[in-house]
Amino acid sequence: MDDELVTRENLSPNWNERTLPVTMLVLHYTGMQTGAEAEARLVDPAAQVSAHYIIHEDGCVVRLVPEDKRAWHAGRSFWRGISDVNSASIGIELVNPGHEWGYREFPEAQMDALLPLLAAIVDRHDIPRANVVGHSDVAPARKDDPGELFDWPLLARHHLALPVPKPRMRLVYDNDSAFFLALERFGYDISDGHAAIRAFERRWRPHKIAGEPDGQIGAMLFELLLQRDMGQAR
Repeated sequence: MDDELVTRENLSPNWNERTLPVTMLVLHYTGMQTGAEAEARLVDPAAQVSAHYIIHEDGCVVRLVPEDKRAWHAGRSFWRGISDVNSASIGIELVNPGHEWGYREFPEAQMDALLPLLAAIVDRHDIPRANVVGHSDVAPARKDDPGELFDWPLLARHHLALPVPKPRMRLVYDNDSAFFLALERFGYDISDGHAAIRAFERRWRPHKIAGEPDGQIGAMLFELLLQRDMGQAR
C-alpha cells in the first residue's frame, strides 16, 4: 500500500473497526512542541488518540494506523451529514507547533511528502475534492487546525482539494440565518454559527478571519454551492 511513500511504521494501538466506508480525508496539525512528542502521544494507549499518518517537518512519513481501520483523530465532529467522521475518514497529522506553541508555515519538505501520499489516498478511496478538509472544518467550535498558514491552493493546483472560488460580485444574504443555512448546506456544523464562519474563513479567506458574515464570503459560499450543484465540485 504505497510503501514507497512511507518512511517507517510506528503502529498505534489506538484504533477500532470502521462502520462506514472512507469518503473523506482530514488534515491536522499536531499542536505540540516537537514532532517526537507528537508521535509518542499518537501511539500512547493512555492518550486514546491516533491518526493514520504523521508527516514530520523534514518530510518523514510515518504510518500509525492501517487505512482500513478507524483511527481516533477527529473527535466530536461533523461533515455533510456524517457525525462519525473517524469511521468515514483518513487522518493525516502534520507536525507543526500550532497556535499555542508558535504556529509557523509548513516546510516545503513536509508539503512535498504530503502531496503524493494525499494523491494516492484520494485515488485509492475515490475521495471527492470537497471532502479533503481540515480539522477545523469538521470541528469548528473546537479546532483551528491546520490553520490559516496551510497551503490549500497548492493542493488545489494538484487537483487534491477545491480551489478558492472567484466570486463575480459581493453577495449579502437577507439575514444571518440565511447565511448559516447555506453554510450548513455546504457541509458545516452550524451549532456554533460564528465558529463555523471562522472555519470557513480559515479555509477560503485566511487573510481575514472575523467570524461574521460579509459580502465577500457570502459570494464565495454561493459559488461553492453553485459548483457543487452543477457537479463541478467532485
